[in-house]
This record gives sequence, structure tokens and C-alpha cells, in this order.
Amino acid sequence: MKNIVCTSLLLLLSMFSFAQAGTIKGFVYDKSNGEALPGVTVSIKSIKKGAQTDVNGFFNMPKLPVGKYVISAVCLGYDPTEINAEVLEDEVVSVKINLGKKTKELKGVSISAKREEKMFDTKVGMTRITPKEMKLMPSIGGEPDIAQFLQVMPGVISTGDQGGQLYIRGGSPIQNKIMLDGMTIYNPFHSIGLYSVFETDAIRSADVMSGGFGVEYGDRTSAIVSVTTKDGNKNRNSGKIAINPILAKIFLEGPFVKSKGDSSTTLTYVASLKHSYLKSTSSAFYGIFGEPYQTKLPYTFTDAYGKINVNSTNGSKVSIFGFNFKDRVNYPGVSDLKWNSFGGGTNFVVTPGSSPSLISGGFYYSDYKISLSEANNRPRESAINGFDANIAVTTYLPNHGELKYGVEFVGFKTAYQYYNYVGIRLEQNDYTTQLGGFLKLKKNFGDKLIVEPGIRLQYYASLPVASLEPRLAVKYNISKSLRLKAATGIYSQNIISSKSDRDIVNFFTGFLTAPDFEITKPDGSIASNNIQKSYHLIGGIEADVREFEFSVEPWYKYFGQIISINRYKLLSSDPDFIIESGKAYGLDVTCKYSKGRQYFWAVYSYGYVDRYDGKQTYPTPFDRRHNLNLLASYVAGKKSDWEFSARFNYGSAFPFTQTQSFIEKMDFGTTGISTNYLTQNGTMEIVYADKINGGRLSAYHRLDLSVKKKIKTGKNSSLEASGSVSNAYNRENIFYIDRVTNKRENQLPIFPSLGLSWAF
Repeated sequence: MKNIVCTSLLLLLSMFSFAQAGTIKGFVYDKSNGEALPGVTVSIKSIKKGAQTDVNGFFNMPKLPVGKYVISAVCLGYDPTEINAEVLEDEVVSVKINLGKKTKELKGVSISAKREEKMFDTKVGMTRITPKEMKLMPSIGGEPDIAQFLQVMPGVISTGDQGGQLYIRGGSPIQNKIMLDGMTIYNPFHSIGLYSVFETDAIRSADVMSGGFGVEYGDRTSAIVSVTTKDGNKNRNSGKIAINPILAKIFLEGPFVKSKGDSSTTLTYVASLKHSYLKSTSSAFYGIFGEPYQTKLPYTFTDAYGKINVNSTNGSKVSIFGFNFKDRVNYPGVSDLKWNSFGGGTNFVVTPGSSPSLISGGFYYSDYKISLSEANNRPRESAINGFDANIAVTTYLPNHGELKYGVEFVGFKTAYQYYNYVGIRLEQNDYTTQLGGFLKLKKNFGDKLIVEPGIRLQYYASLPVASLEPRLAVKYNISKSLRLKAATGIYSQNIISSKSDRDIVNFFTGFLTAPDFEITKPDGSIASNNIQKSYHLIGGIEADVREFEFSVEPWYKYFGQIISINRYKLLSSDPDFIIESGKAYGLDVTCKYSKGRQYFWAVYSYGYVDRYDGKQTYPTPFDRRHNLNLLASYVAGKKSDWEFSARFNYGSAFPFTQTQSFIEKMDFGTTGISTNYLTQNGTMEIVYADKINGGRLSAYHRLDLSVKKKIKTGKNSSLEASGSVSNAYNRENIFYIDRVTNKRENQLPIFPSLGLSWAF
């Protein structure tokens, strides 16, 4: 008996000693400038443990056996790096890893690192893009922009070069949330459609989530685009100055307090300013080709952004930033639109020294105003402003697992002024608050199955309505090179748009909140609440074959409740809003090839989008069946100082509502029935076809080409000259047809340009 007891005690002691564990956490940085690196594979090969860095460059490996280890870090474009670390019992060890830019090709290591990252990434329908990838696009005017790169993403539909809006997998722009450093940007794209408000050189990464996104994000029913900016060069002052026929810009970054090694606190800055003078240069350009003097592209915009970042010795940081974005498009005698957006905020990332968790959050304020004056219509104005505060805690689990939870509090005011059908000026002013909370668990079952369930509770106080939104993402690794994935969830939002689907061209977007009075559903019943909801189901398969990456993603979205302005309103007693339903489904096929100096990207998307308003089912204005994007880039020269790139886009025809007839409208407002309609001159009014969007425009296709030459001017400086041709074969893609004059206006014609930039 004594022997059994002794043996049992020895076994318990051995189990206890085996259970002794600690944690290694840390950050991975670019050695040249101190910027955090997302997507780095960090591993301990001897015990087959690993993790990937997040958007802040942070990684965490918990519950490691006590002992000494060699930690390796691998990232595309950087030399693999190894450091030594010792895990102590019940202690958290913090490390920093600095990666140097790649000096030689290590194909096997790069491919392995990319596959490792994909195996444990559950984000279905998400693509992370970097400035390096954006610069592979044939940049119109010589300066790359995320607006141009987003157009080649799977499931993304662009309405064109002018007045361009992005529609992501069946969702309208109001159903997409675009964020800058965690803050919502209400209008991220300029009217010209080729440029966004984001400065490419200030971007660290951008995550495009086209559906099935996680519980961290609320108050949108279609897609999320999250842009994260740099913290600023920690080692030296640097920047870029660029000029081309479309715009001029200056970008600066550097340290107020320089980095003095791993044990120092740094204070850095990022600042950018760009201004477009396309209105003037396009007039001169058209004059060269002998066309009558006319402002064909009357677009101007100005974007300013600044950020200050404090980074502590353990990697925790606090950032303060502000912005001001302006846009104007003025067609003389036709329409004059302008908008202004400004705001700022602060966000933080904290990693307590004794804790394996990561705490992040922020507080933001923004203000957006837009106005439109038209020759034949009364002006419209809209404004939205408010604040957003959030905090989240991430606890890391073994084998790439994590537990994440957080809360968000949002308050904003909307103001919309317009004229109704009888010419009376109406206003709608609302203030609303929203509270959201979420919890998710990411659990890995070996190296094969990864499951990520989550739940979000969204409360809309102004209605009041609570929405419980379960979501789930799953990935199954058949092998390291072949993976299956799926995601589903429920989504809601309160904000709605004033856009009319009968406008051929509509630069104006008014922001409203869901009304707090009863609205009739398409089936004639009264809606139990006025929250808009959608349901997502997305699947997919990923395959890697050497340097090729393939992805096929079928997707389906059901928009169970969409609140729209009543297009059938004829009498003042008719409701201002109606509820619609709709569905969207499609298939996206992606192929990417990257090897040495060659890069190729091909995306084919099939889509179908409709709406039902209780009277008819109709296709949306962005219902495009087929969309094809081909992108190729090649780096040439002994010093890799030449770059050639091309992009081809084909899109099948968009639908539009046809004109049935014109009638003369008499004004009976002043004299009533005694009006002499036989002698009065009425105003012309358009009668639209009964079938909404029953016609189709012509197909769209365009070829863009560019070449770049880089000249080294110093140790840390270089001059880059670029030449580009947009719409190289001068395709006459339709912009719109004036319903009254029947005159056709086209999108951007052939547009050659030269650009010059100096990076230092």
C-alpha cells in the first residue's frame, strides 16, 4: 500500500512539473524604420508552437513548458530572424524582434510562412492588402491609391471613374463600414472615383472583409474595410514629395524622440497633405486634342492627415490623430456638389508586463457635411457628426487560439434638409446612441480544425431595439496546401441613405437614421422594429501550388429588412419610408502568382443582386453579372529599377430605369382650380418606366498601363519617374445619358500622364 501511495505521489509530482509553464509575448518590427509588422509567423520549432502577429505586430505564445528556446520569425520580404528566450515558471517573458529587409531569395521559407499564416486564419472573405501591393497597380497619374486597388478585389464592383462608388458583395455603400485607425469615415472616396481620402504612404495595412466578418464589428450589414496607418519612422526623418497632372502631395514621418534600442520610449509623427487640381489640368488636356474648351473633369479635393504616436519600452502605445478631407465637383449650370469631413481621436494598445493579454481601444469624434445644388432642382444638405468609444481585451490561448471580448458606445446626430414633391422644405434631425458588446472564442483542434464562434449584442437606444447576433467562422485544413472555410452570421444597422435609384448619376448621399414610427413591410404587415438586418453565408476553398495561390468563394446574403425612402410617394399623407427585402449571391474566383520579379493577379466575380419593395422585384443599379480583373507586374533591370504593370477590367452592363415619356406639369399651387392651364407654361416632368431598372447600359472595359524608373540619389533617397496611360485604347465607357437632351457622357477617356516623386 505504501508503495502505491509513493508511486501515485511521484506521478502527481511529475505531472505538476510537466504542467509548469510560462508565456512568451512580444512585437515584431521592421528594423529599418521601427514600424510594426503584421502577418509575421513566429514559432518555436523544437516544440512545434507558433503564432502570427496582428495588425499591431503583436504575438503571444502561452502555456509553454519551462526551458530555453530559439524563437524564429519569418515574413515575406524580410530575412528570417532567430532570437533566444527562456521561459520561466508562471512568468510572462516580453521580447522584441527586428526584421531586416530581404537580401536574398529564400523561396521555401517564404512559401512555408504564407501557408502557416493561412492555416490558422479563420477570416473568410477577408483580404489584407499592403502599400507594397497597392503600388503594383498601374497608378493613374503615378501615385497609387487604395481606391484603385479595391476595384480589383474579389466581389467588389465599381460604378466607374467619375462618381465612383464601391459595392461589396451585394451591399450598397451605406451598408459598408470604412474605418481609419478604428474610426468610421462616412465618405472615404472622392468624386473622381480614382482616389480615396487615405494616403498610401501612411498606410500600414488594410483589411477588406467582404462578408461573414466577426463580432468585433457592428452597425453594418454588408462589409468592413479597416485601414491602419503607420506609427512613424522611429530612426530618422523621412518622407516623399510627388507631383503629377492630377495632384501634388507631401508625406513626412519621423521621430521627435529617436529610438535608442529595445529599452527606449519613442515619440514619432506622421503627416500628409495632398491636393488635386484636375479641374484645371483636364481642361488643358482636352484642349490639346482640339475639343471645345470645356471643363470635362471638374474635380478638386484636398486631404490632410496627422498623427503622433508614443511607444513604450514594452510595446504599448498611445496615438493621437486628426484629419480634414474636402471634395468638390462643379459642372457649371448643371450641379455643384461639395463635402467636408474633419475629426480626430486617440487609440491605445496596452500589453501589461505580467499579463499575457492585450488591451486595445479608442475614442473618436468626426463631422461630415455635404451639399448639392442643381440647376433644375432645389438644393439638398446632409450632415452627420458624433463620437465612438470602444475597448477590447484579447487573451491568447495555446496553438493560435484566443478569447476576445469588448464593448462599444456610439452617439451621433444626423441632419437632412430637402424639398418634397410639392416644393416644401423639410428637415429631419435625429440624435441616436448605440451600445454594443461582443465575445468570441477561437479554438484550434490540432492542426486540422479551427472554430471561431462569437456573439454580439447591439442595442439601438433611440428606437429602442436590441439585436442578438451570433456569428461563426470555421476552417478545416485538408493539408498545408488545401483548406476549406466557411462563415455565417446575423448583422444589423441603424443608419440609412437618401440615395435614389432613379438618379442616373448621384454624387449626393444623405445620412439618416431609421425612423421611430411604424413602417409597412413588403407583405403589408407592420414591422416589429425598424432595424435593418442581413444574414450571411460564405464558403470557400483555398489551394497553394508552389508560387500559385487559388481561392474559390461562393457567397449568399439575405437582406431581410432594408429601409428606403418611398419612391411611390405621391400625396403628403403617403409614408416617407418603405421597407424592402433583397438577396445577393455570387461566386468569386481568385488566382495569384508571385515569384521573384513577377506578379500576377486574376479575379473573376459572378453576382446577382435584387430588391423587393412590395410591388415588384427589381435589380439594383449595381447588379453586375460578370466582372473580370487582370493585374500583372514585372520588375526589370540589374538593379531592379524598372517596373512595368498592366491592369485590364471588364464589367457587364449595369441596369437603369428607362424613360417612358415627358409631360408638362402645371402649377396649381397659388390660384388652385381657377388656374388657366390653357395659357400657363408648365414645367417638363419625366415619367419613368413602370419597371425599375428594366434596361441595361453597355458593358465596361478598360486597359491601364504604367512604367516606373527609380534612380538612387543617396543612401536613403531616390527619385522615381513614372508614365501611365489610363483607358489605353480609348474605350467610350458610358457615364450617363442626359434624359432631357439625350446627350451621352462618357467615363474617363484615354488619359496619359507623367509623374515625378522624391523619397528621402
